Amino acid sequence: MLIEKRNITQQVIEYLKTNIENENWKLGEQIPSENMLAEQLGVSRASIRAAIQQFIAINVLESIHGKGTFVTNNDFNRSSNSNSITSEDCQDISKVLEFRLIVETESCYLAAKNATNEVVENLKKYLSLMIENIGKSKEFVEADMLFHEEICKASGNHLLEKSLKEVFKQTDKNHKQINKILGYKNGVYYHTAILEAIEEKNAKKAKQLMRDHLRKTLDSLELE
Repeated sequence: MLIEKRNITQQVIEYLKTNIENENWKLGEQIPSENMLAEQLGVSRASIRAAIQQFIAINVLESIHGKGTFVTNNDFNRSSNSNSITSEDCQDISKVLEFRLIVETESCYLAAKNATNEVVENLKKYLSLMIENIGKSKEFVEADMLFHEEICKASGNHLLEKSLKEVFKQTDKNHKQINKILGYKNGVYYHTAILEAIEEKNAKKAKQLMRDHLRKTLDSLELE
């Protein structure tokens, strides 16, 4: 099977779901490696990895370092109901930032490849709002979140977009606290650089900048 060259990550998600629901990959079994899936479907490892992360997020798949990725649950209805993101899940802001580090780096890669003029203009608008609201934590953070949500939306994967929005909804106060601790300079610098990379459609650069941005935020928070 070869994936059509449109909405690639979404098609990979559907392919994985079909194989799990049909029990081609049974409960407890290891699924094919990222390299094998990329070769079978004729897509990049980045698209495979982004799709797999969505199933890890809802506890359908589990990735074990050095061993591979395994099916842990094949009941998608139960997964989506019992594993919805709650405020309790987001109490540890370090874990939230780790989640964002995983999800948003791949989202940024896909967004840079898929970005339209409308996406770029929206990102410019949110960055301008951030700059205009330096010193106003509430407004600055709201614009910051909209910037990141726009990137996830531009990835073309609705699961990435929905999961990030849900996490942001549960962590609004936490991100305002982070802003008060870390200030404004770091956010403006990285958002400006990320926007430039996306506008240039430089996916690798955009991905690395997003990784650096979130890693710096996480590291700075852990030093407090």
